[in-house]
Amino acid sequence: MRVLMVHGLGRTPVSFLRLAHTLRGCGCRTESFPYAAFAETFESIVARLVARIQRMARDPDYAVIGHSLGGVLLRAALPRVRGPLPRHLVMLGTPNRPPRAARLAFGALPFRWIAGECGACLSSPAFYAALPAPAVPYTIIAGTRGLPGRWSPFGGEPNDGLVAVSETRIRETDPVLTLPVSHTFMMSDRRVQAAICLALGLTSP
Repeated sequence: MRVLMVHGLGRTPVSFLRLAHTLRGCGCRTESFPYAAFAETFESIVARLVARIQRMARDPDYAVIGHSLGGVLLRAALPRVRGPLPRHLVMLGTPNRPPRAARLAFGALPFRWIAGECGACLSSPAFYAALPAPAVPYTIIAGTRGLPGRWSPFGGEPNDGLVAVSETRIRETDPVLTLPVSHTFMMSDRRVQAAICLALGLTSP
């Protein structure tokens, strides 16, 4: 199986090195899709991603993994793919609803510079309302290592520090696998990697 991984906002494909190593140990061929949110529009990133997925689809045995914004980009790209769709979509800490953290941060100039148009999309209820639900099987993995409490934007809700568990659901009925990990480095956690292997029908190395 081929696996395409799409990193989150402010990260690079390097963030997937440990996960890629694990997946290769399971017999997968791994690839990463790079982008720079501060230098590209959301639409231009999605267009490149569609082209990349369509090249992968020549071999229909493939899956896709998105961390954070990477999952949103995959959701936007998959409906445009001409050809076989991936067998599975795994979303790691992906905000599938407007995340409170992004709405708060978008008022700060440094975040707007780093996040670009992608940050505006994450802050927009209208953007999410127009985003189709995946037409492929998907797994949502969310972290719970963020701090709740009076001074947290999440109040008493479980969260990974940037995204609340409730914000990772596409549909209210979506099951969410929660693990005690933080947002930024969850893909490097062995428990997350084992869950990904299970979701993809792989035997952990």
